[in-house]
Amino acid sequence: MLRFIGRRLLVAIPTLFLVITAAFFMMRAAPGSPFDGDRKLLPEIEANVLAQYGMDKPLVEQYANYLVGVAQGDLGPSLKYRDKTVLDILQENYRVSLTLGLSAIVIASIVGVSLGVMAALRQNGTTDHVVMAVAILGVCIPTFVTAPLLVLAIASKLGWLPTAGWNDGALANMVLPVTVLALPQIAIISRLTRAGMIEVLHANYIRTARAKGLPEGLIVRKHALRAALLPLVSYLGPACAGLITGSLVVEKIFNLPGLGKFFVISALQRDYTVVMGMVIVYAALILALNLVADLLLAAMDPRVRLA
Repeated sequence: MLRFIGRRLLVAIPTLFLVITAAFFMMRAAPGSPFDGDRKLLPEIEANVLAQYGMDKPLVEQYANYLVGVAQGDLGPSLKYRDKTVLDILQENYRVSLTLGLSAIVIASIVGVSLGVMAALRQNGTTDHVVMAVAILGVCIPTFVTAPLLVLAIASKLGWLPTAGWNDGALANMVLPVTVLALPQIAIISRLTRAGMIEVLHANYIRTARAKGLPEGLIVRKHALRAALLPLVSYLGPACAGLITGSLVVEKIFNLPGLGKFFVISALQRDYTVVMGMVIVYAALILALNLVADLLLAAMDPRVRLA
């Protein structure tokens, strides 16, 4: 087990290094500057600002200095938010994205697994067709379409819920964004669960359990479901990372102070350090959650060996 974790870390560190390198040079290659604005700075003032942030040095030297800072846990200062570092912005806003992401993934897992099991147990029946039709719609319709439609129908027309805002995480303000985030995940999870269940239900050991006279409910819960969820565990790693770090579209539409909204704003403002910090956090989360998914797979399936 420790050897497996060590090997994964040896792969994760170079991967994170490549992500940082690609993001750094891509941000610098983008047209514009974080100090471009409606009013052009005087040359001497612009030179002083660039020197303050170390951006007057050669690009390779800037890159080396940034790597040293990241290795020390310093993601640098924000170029747009005065007197704030990237870590300050992440610490102030991660709770919103974390709350929304965890809520969405929990709801999506419960509903998606339930629908997938129902569809598999009634394969080619009415329930199966309805669940798969809903799943296809959930996958095909993007969040930037679902979110405005729900806001228009439920918030604007009916007035049941707020149209936007966080309000310190009030339940009413969370319902719509969590729903929008959860819907496509429900569709994907239900399809994965259905496919896994259908394959497992035709396995020889399931036929043996039925031949022994075990109740169908016990067979599904104790024998089939555990094996059917193995592909889902692998999917949930990157899915959790994506939801926890915030949805760019959903947080922007609902005006939520999460990481996704600040990522969009920072990218438009060329706030290099904030964008880089969020890219690093996202990449690190994907690597960490994929490792957790592999460990869970080993715990759920004795055939998986982590050497």
